[in-house]
Amino acid sequence: MKIAVVGTGYVGLVTGTCFAETGNDVTCIDIDEAKVDKMRNGIVPIFEPGLELLFERNTRQGRLKFTTNLAQGIEDAKIIFLALPTPPGGDGAADLSYVMGVAADLSKIITDYKVIVDKSTVPVGTAEKVHAVLAENLDESLFDVVSNPEFLREGVAVDDFMKPDRVVVGTNSDRARKLMEQLYKPFVRQGNPIYFMDERSAEMTKYTANSYLATRITFMNEIANLCEIVGADVDMVRMGVGSDSRIGKRFLFPGVGFGGSCFPKDVQALHKTATESGYNFKILDAVLDVNDRQRLLVAEKLIAYFEGDLKGKKIALWGLAFKPNTDDIREAPALYTIDKLLAAGAQVRAYDPEAMDNVRELYGDKIEFAEDQYDALQGADALAIVTEWSVFRTPSFTAMDELLQNKVIFDGRNLYDLEMMKERGYYYNSVGRAVVE
Repeated sequence: MKIAVVGTGYVGLVTGTCFAETGNDVTCIDIDEAKVDKMRNGIVPIFEPGLELLFERNTRQGRLKFTTNLAQGIEDAKIIFLALPTPPGGDGAADLSYVMGVAADLSKIITDYKVIVDKSTVPVGTAEKVHAVLAENLDESLFDVVSNPEFLREGVAVDDFMKPDRVVVGTNSDRARKLMEQLYKPFVRQGNPIYFMDERSAEMTKYTANSYLATRITFMNEIANLCEIVGADVDMVRMGVGSDSRIGKRFLFPGVGFGGSCFPKDVQALHKTATESGYNFKILDAVLDVNDRQRLLVAEKLIAYFEGDLKGKKIALWGLAFKPNTDDIREAPALYTIDKLLAAGAQVRAYDPEAMDNVRELYGDKIEFAEDQYDALQGADALAIVTEWSVFRTPSFTAMDELLQNKVIFDGRNLYDLEMMKERGYYYNSVGRAVVE
C-alpha cells in the first residue's frame, strides 16, 4: 500500500519507517528542507533505539522516501497520516494550527479517494474539525477522516509500533475501516486487538491513557514525599502495592516528576477540554500542581543542604533527557533543576549520553558539558541524578570517591542501595527513602 506521513518528528518518522518495514511504500513529508536533505542522505534526525537500522534498510530498498512537496508526497497515497505538532497554548489547549493548516492544503490538491488519519494527539472533536476543513473544497466522497492515536513510548517506540498492545481506530466509515484493518494486520498477527470505535472515543482514549499514567506517577510521588516524613521506605511500599494484581507494577516508581512531549501536554489538554465542557476535573488539577512541585525536588533539597547558599558551588548533573534512551528534552525535569540551581548561584556541569546537543542549544555557555559521566564530577561539591540512564546504575564508586570534592549525592531516581551508600561513606538523599548521612 502507498502511504504518506506528514511530519517527521518522533511519531511521524517512527510511523513511516515501521510501515515501510512491512512492505508499504511510504513517503514522509516535512517543510524543513535541511531535515529532509539529511534524511535523504541517510541521517536519522532523532535518537530512537532500533530506528536507524530500519531507516537504513528501507531507504536503501526504496520503500521509504522524503520530500518537502506535499502534493508530490500524497499523489498516489491511499492513506495520509498527519503526525504534526500539537503544542500546548498559553491556556493549556492543544494548538491545532499545524493540523488544520495541512488539512486546508490537502483540500486543494486531493483528486481521488484518500483516508486522512489524525496520528497526532488531538482533543475530542478534532476529526470533525479536520473533516469540515477538507469539505470546504472537496466532495465528501473523496475522503474519510480517521482518528488513530499513537501509544509509543520514546526509547522503545520501534518495538511498541511493531508489536502493539492494541491498535485504536476511530471511524464510522466501512471503506476507511477496511483500509486501516489491511494496513495494521501485519502488526497484530499474535492476536492483539484492533479496536474500532467512533472518532471521539478514539481521541478520548489517548488522553485518558496518558492522563491516567501521569496520575499513577504523581500519586506515587506523593506517597514518596509522605514516606520521607513518616519514616517509611517507598521502595518497600511500591513492591508491596505493585504485587496486587488489581494494581500492577508499572508506573509506580517515584522520582522527580514526569516530562516529555506527551504527559504534560496531554494532561493540560484534557484538563482544558473538561473546563470548556463545564466539568471541574479536580484530579487533573492536583496532578499538574504536584508535578510542577516534584520537578524541583532535587534542586530544592540541594539548596536546603547548602543552607540556601549555592554561590560558587559546583554541582555535577547526570541526565538531561526527560527519560533514558532518548534525546528528547521537552519538559525534562533536568531543565527545571538546572534553572533552579543557576538561579541559586550554582555552577552546573552536566552529562547525558544523548541529549547534550539539544540542551546546549538552550543554555549555551550558562552550564558546562562534560565528556563523560566521570568528567562531570571533577571537583564537584555534589552530584545530582535526574535521568535514570543504565550507565549511571553501576558506576565506579572508586572513581567517584576520587573525583567528587564532597561525597554527596542527591538521587532523583533511587538508583543505589542505601546500605551500600552508607558503607561507602556517602551522604545520599533519594526519593521517599531514609537519608544516608
